[in-house]
Amino acid sequence: QVQLVESGGGLVQAGGSLSLSCVSSGRTFTFAMGWFRQAPGKERELVAAISRSGATTKYSDSVKGRFTISRDTAKNMLYLQMNNLKPEDTAVYYCAANVVAHIALTITDPGQYASWGQGTQVTVSS
Repeated sequence: QVQLVESGGGLVQAGGSLSLSCVSSGRTFTFAMGWFRQAPGKERELVAAISRSGATTKYSDSVKGRFTISRDTAKNMLYLQMNNLKPEDTAVYYCAANVVAHIALTITDPGQYASWGQGTQVTVSS
């Protein structure tokens, strides 16, 4: 199991932008990875997922067109660029990873991820 550490969260006004980063202790070229979020009183939900190759991505409908997931395998990094943030984006954001064989596979079910970061808080004020 690898260690994942997120950074980049904070407080921003509605309409603003934030960029989240996640560094892995293991080499990420074997991992499908994803960003999830959890607001108080709600279940953890998918934000975006990316395949090993980085060529395949999936987004939740609520963030499509505003958020972009990307990765730098050489640096063992995962990123989430968040633009046009809304108050409903307020949550703790988590990075997740799991070893997969297929380079184009994305994982959208949080139950299929073996490794998780500790989370970073994102707060969007109205």
